[in-house]
Amino acid sequence: MNIYVGNLLREATEDDLRQAFEAFGQVTTVKIISDKYTGDSRGFGFVEMPNHQEAKSAISGLDGKDLKGRTLKVNEARPRDDRQGGFGGKRRF
Repeated sequence: MNIYVGNLLREATEDDLRQAFEAFGQVTTVKIISDKYTGDSRGFGFVEMPNHQEAKSAISGLDGKDLKGRTLKVNEARPRDDRQGGFGGKRRF
C-alpha cells in the first residue's frame, strides 16, 4: 500500500520517515518529494508498505502525530488521476 505523508518539516529525512513507519511493520520504500529546481523538500512524501494491515495501522497510528515538531497528515495515497482537479486533466476551451 502506498501512503501519503504530508506536513513534513523541510529538514525531515527519509530515514526519519522510515523509522516512524517501521514501528508498524515492514517498509518497502520511502520517498520525500523535492523541488526539481532547488532540491529542497516540498514538505510531503510517500511510504510504501507491502502488508495492507500494517499500512492501515501505520496510517491510524501516525496521522496527527508529531514528527520533529510538525503534526503529520497521513492517509492512503490516491492514484495521480484522482488528484487532478477541475477538468479531470482535459481542458476544453
